[in-house]
Amino acid sequence: MTAFTTRRFLQTTGLLLAGMLLSACGKKDEAPAAAAPASAPAVAAASAPPAPPPPKVLTVGTDAAYAPFESQNEKGEIVGFDIEVVGAIAKKAGFEVKFVNTPWEGIFNTLGQGDRDLLVSAITINDERKQTMDFSDPYFNAQQLIAVKENSKVAKFADLKKLKVGVQTGTTGDEAVTKLLGKTSTAIKRFESTPLALKELEAGGVDAVVADNGVVINYVTNNAGSKFKAVADPAAFAAEQYGIAVKKGNAELLGQINKGLADIRADGTYDQIYTKYFGAPPAAAAAASAASK
Repeated sequence: MTAFTTRRFLQTTGLLLAGMLLSACGKKDEAPAAAAPASAPAVAAASAPPAPPPPKVLTVGTDAAYAPFESQNEKGEIVGFDIEVVGAIAKKAGFEVKFVNTPWEGIFNTLGQGDRDLLVSAITINDERKQTMDFSDPYFNAQQLIAVKENSKVAKFADLKKLKVGVQTGTTGDEAVTKLLGKTSTAIKRFESTPLALKELEAGGVDAVVADNGVVINYVTNNAGSKFKAVADPAAFAAEQYGIAVKKGNAELLGQINKGLADIRADGTYDQIYTKYFGAPPAAAAAASAASK
């Protein structure tokens, strides 16, 4: 009885040990639990929208010697009415601008050669220039004025026929005086800028200067000691309009500029800039100018 019981006990114990060993072996064969994918954050990042490209920077040529439209301040920065107008247009149109001081005599060549993307420099829109470049919608109405000393007897453009007249080379004033006095006239004195011509008037080197109204009025106002006066002759000078010039055929850029110009006119930005430089909004300034003629 004892032997039987012992044998049964040993059999039972052996079976239990075998089962435990098999169970232990089975756990070693089980696959490890799946770990959370380490790439989840990368997937989330990949699904985020790409960052927008930086705004395109366009190079703007301007002859910074034509206050109040464009000039350099004491820090050498280019400032003025044209500069602020183009800056506001660029902001609306979604591009950035970099202004580069460019001498007037070669300014149009820089556009044709691709060194400048656009030009803003109190440029009068005319048929001759339209042949080699495209213009934006007009952004400023201008007219030629005659600057003379206060004691001058000049009352109209024709009175300049026997006088020495200063002009800025290549400007509308230059064209008008050349027609009046003749291409070969030695009475015409040409300068790199209108302020230089006005300085020559102050020194007595010329008897009159013909230039755009904005520049003449600005100079007379800010140089009271010069004792100049401005003479208007609407019959002699046709009304002019300034435009922003782009390379011929660049319709995309021209469209952006015109849209930006329309936007700043609509939201009042243009009137604010105009008033800052000319003392009144465009309509009021035009009325005052007409009343003074």
